[in-house]
Amino acid sequence: MKSLITLLNGKTIPVIGFGTWQAPNGQITADAVKTALQTGYRHVDAAAVYGNETFVGKAIKEYISESGVSRKDLFVTSKVWNTERGYDKTIAAFHKTLKDLQLEYLDLYLIHWPASYSQFKNWEEINQDTWRAFETLYSEGLVKSIGVSNFYVSHLESLFKNAQVQPMVNQIEIHPGQNQKEVTDFCRQHQIAVEAWSPLGTGRLLQNEILAEIASRYGKSVAQICIRWSLQNGWIPLPKSITPERIKQNFDVFDFEISKDDMDIINNMPYCGGSGLHPDKIDF
Repeated sequence: MKSLITLLNGKTIPVIGFGTWQAPNGQITADAVKTALQTGYRHVDAAAVYGNETFVGKAIKEYISESGVSRKDLFVTSKVWNTERGYDKTIAAFHKTLKDLQLEYLDLYLIHWPASYSQFKNWEEINQDTWRAFETLYSEGLVKSIGVSNFYVSHLESLFKNAQVQPMVNQIEIHPGQNQKEVTDFCRQHQIAVEAWSPLGTGRLLQNEILAEIASRYGKSVAQICIRWSLQNGWIPLPKSITPERIKQNFDVFDFEISKDDMDIINNMPYCGGSGLHPDKIDF
């Protein structure tokens, strides 16, 4: 399996990333990120709303200084939060994130959630104005690739109407029991790479009997099966943990392959383990 995926603009992204959602704002997060980088992760997924970017940035800076690994060998993502949508606010939010992370550029910047019709009459205009800011940052070289998160087909089609640059990535909730076929098929057709947040169903899938039985056949954990399943479907999983042992285990997924029969079983699992969050129904 390749370690990198080539995006629509020719840039590459590591096939697995380290998630920082729900990691506390403190040294524990810095330690977790550094452990991930020492383990072999080269892709860190952050966001302003996670409230921990200063410690994510601290870990990245220290790791580069101590390891001799170059900044260009790392892939760092962040996201603009819902309260900062719109052209001017997005530009300002980006520069705050860059400062908090102590970086000169980002590898990927995402719109965290689309503005939706259930909240805004002018939802399309809001998303398009935000995307214009992304295109500006991209043209200035401050971000190497741009994309979206939690966008369904209707949001993507709307964005396409006025976009000068097409999104290169869409990060959505994907795990066994929620494979988001409609949007992943659409992304595949339009060469948009798909990232999987909550690839373990935020932990809820770890007791699933179907996955436990499959995991036992490979001598792997359920978490490793979930992550490997994402990889074999061509998605980029973003597992998160602050436990060193689990951080390492979640990265140890390149020495086995799930059979076609087992992939089919997992692909056809009924809905389970989802967050219940829908971009057109959120109230934040």
